[in-house]
Amino acid sequence: MSLDLFGAALLAGVLLGGFYAAVSLGLQVAFGLLDVPHMAHPTFLVVGGYGAWLLNQRGIDPIAAGLLLAPLFFVAGVVIYRLYFATFERRGADTGLRGLTFFFGLAFILEVLLTLAFGADQRTVEAAYIGRSVSLLEVRLPLRMLVAFGVAMAVAAVLVAYLQRSYLGRAIRAVAQDGTGVALVGADPVRVKQWAFGIATATAAIAGALLIMVSPIEPSLGRAYIGKAFSIVVLAGMGSIGGTVLAAMILGIAESVVLTSFGASWAPAVAFTMLLLVLAVRPSGLFGRA
Repeated sequence: MSLDLFGAALLAGVLLGGFYAAVSLGLQVAFGLLDVPHMAHPTFLVVGGYGAWLLNQRGIDPIAAGLLLAPLFFVAGVVIYRLYFATFERRGADTGLRGLTFFFGLAFILEVLLTLAFGADQRTVEAAYIGRSVSLLEVRLPLRMLVAFGVAMAVAAVLVAYLQRSYLGRAIRAVAQDGTGVALVGADPVRVKQWAFGIATATAAIAGALLIMVSPIEPSLGRAYIGKAFSIVVLAGMGSIGGTVLAAMILGIAESVVLTSFGASWAPAVAFTMLLLVLAVRPSGLFGRA
């Protein structure tokens, strides 16, 4: 690979990693901090993408559409966690395999509903920055990827600031470490968790808007991101938001370099290869548990 080609692959990988970070941030909160096996998270991205498409048909920018949908997704996340808690956690049932089954079933139901509502045809959105490119270091980069990267970094920064500086954010981090201790100081761990799960689901609305900006969507697209998102969360270290961004960058760069060097057929194996290597060498993830 020539130096110029490697540089182009590196830049493309950074932008791709930014998008992967947006995809994984909500899962890091749900799975990394709350230990909820939220396998339906990528499907919520697709739901957010379709919501952005519906609003875009009425002339609303995809990013603005994602922000408008976020409160609705937050409420949906609160309701889903309450159902999950009443079904499993409150009863002391095994939240491992049964929890996975619950969220797999939820993902399947959402996928079927999307297919019934929109069919299997791919959907895209329109915006001034979609279809255009800019030149950076003599490399042409899609403007939509630059916009997605900027939005993803903004969401990550807001999430980090919220978890570190706000009262509820610190409560979320505390309940992730010791739910009993949180209860002893007068806070309700269940309410804290449902609030956190609502935030995780709200980020899926924004990430879904980025998803339909980056590529066309169809109801089953979420399956393609299950492995990537969980790989990034585990690579980063459970609960590490900043680590999620860095792990997503690493995966994006690795995929871009492999794609450029060996072709598209090898790129999907990168996430699982990196995951296996990290689990073998450093099971706590690259940045440890937050």
